[in-house]
Amino acid sequence: MDIAAYIDHTIVKPDTTIADVERLCSEALQYHFAAVCVPPLYVKKAAGLLAGSTVKTATVIGFPFGYSAIEAKLAEVVLAIVDGADELDMVANIAAVKNSDWQFIAAEINTILPVIRNKNRVLKVIIETGMLTTDEIIKCCELYGAAGVDFLKTSTGYAGKGATVEAVRLMRQHLPPHVQIKASGGIRSFAFAGELLAAGASRIGCSGSVDMVKAYGQKPV
Repeated sequence: MDIAAYIDHTIVKPDTTIADVERLCSEALQYHFAAVCVPPLYVKKAAGLLAGSTVKTATVIGFPFGYSAIEAKLAEVVLAIVDGADELDMVANIAAVKNSDWQFIAAEINTILPVIRNKNRVLKVIIETGMLTTDEIIKCCELYGAAGVDFLKTSTGYAGKGATVEAVRLMRQHLPPHVQIKASGGIRSFAFAGELLAAGASRIGCSGSVDMVKAYGQKPV
């Protein structure tokens, strides 16, 4: 298994520097990661560094808490696309989910997804599974599955609980086959990444990607 092909090489800490992004992109090119995920400020820089390669540029929207106004998230999406983002990892409005305000959640995705589809970009919706009940996770799978998002993502990495095998398995059971799963948050070993992939994830988000692929025995190209 080429583990690197499943990894979004990620740095979204608040004190991220240009040097951090340059290193991240260099590593992604060496190891052929699926994508790099960077703060919105650095999308243009990352896209330039990765131009002509197979590595995608991803960024975050409404990060990390998800309760930005729909209009604010939409503006972030448009600017990220203008700057060169291929993939957008958007945090769902978890406060609305906890209020069972599914009408708001539907309005949010129905406003944002058409813009992303019009530009042929990829949308990953982060639902922060560690904060949700089983029923809430299932409802999110049903709603976002019906909307036709590209990925449902487990976590931001900023909540108390990150990705779990149980959450990925539950999501896979309740999502349509065409909606993929990205597991993220607290993934620090190849063994755990392998468990998440076996449970149904098809993308792994982590910051310790190089150590992970080295543990697997993969070498830079």
